[in-house]
Amino acid sequence: MTPELLEEGARRRAAYEARRAAQAAGGSGGRAAGWGRPHRAAEPDFTHGVALYLDEVSVSFDGFKALNQLSLAIDVGELRCIIGPNGAGKTTMMDVITGKTRPDSGRCHFGSTIDLLRLSEPQIAQAGIGRKFQKPTVYEPLSVLHNLELALRADRRARAALTARLNGAQLARLDELLTLIQLRGEAQREAGLLSHGQKQWLEIGMLLAQDPQLLLLDEPVAGMTDEETERTAELFLSLEGRHSLVVVEHDMHFVAQLTQGRKKVTVLHEGSVLAEGPLATVQADERVIEVYLGR
Repeated sequence: MTPELLEEGARRRAAYEARRAAQAAGGSGGRAAGWGRPHRAAEPDFTHGVALYLDEVSVSFDGFKALNQLSLAIDVGELRCIIGPNGAGKTTMMDVITGKTRPDSGRCHFGSTIDLLRLSEPQIAQAGIGRKFQKPTVYEPLSVLHNLELALRADRRARAALTARLNGAQLARLDELLTLIQLRGEAQREAGLLSHGQKQWLEIGMLLAQDPQLLLLDEPVAGMTDEETERTAELFLSLEGRHSLVVVEHDMHFVAQLTQGRKKVTVLHEGSVLAEGPLATVQADERVIEVYLGR
């Protein structure tokens, strides 16, 4: 197992333990907990329609401003694409949202009740935020099905997770996930033998097994074939409405597939929002052309 895989496994287990502790205290932390119901202390409140709110967030590294008073709002169920040149602050933005990086100033809220700056990384994951990095991180020696089981099971200690019996609801959920990520035919195949695109879908399925309300997806189609990219767009569009999705991407064809000419696209540059609006509008913006798209 690679160091990256071990680190990711530890992160996911810590996230689960935080979720389990919250459940024991009376908060479910699952998707059903926050959508359209009165909130409890352990869960976000989305009754105002906003899933994520960043207000004038700034982050500096040795004098370099990675984020410069960044303000951004993502609605419940929205699919938002974030584009911009390298160094624009896209990864740092995700690091702040997930608790990996603490900002110098600003506010970051999940729903109207959860201040993300007061939570640890595992607590943020438990609250319902899932992050997908560019490089897929799956348990390659295990089958596709076992990877999903590890993400789904109530007891995720390795031995217990592979030997305990699944209940009916868990089996149904696994079947639903395999269908959703289009890997039903690969269920018994070792994850390490999957194509790059299939590994990406598997990791997305593992995130979905934890029932996040907000998904952060970092360049999800990098390295994919055209067919895999097309199928990934279909997957994300099927998730829209049931989850809020923030997709950081450079592939403008993929962005066009996701936004369908009407959804909002945000352009970051030098740590703040440069432009925002439908894709055609931002593509025609002279500032965006100058710093990102080129002529």
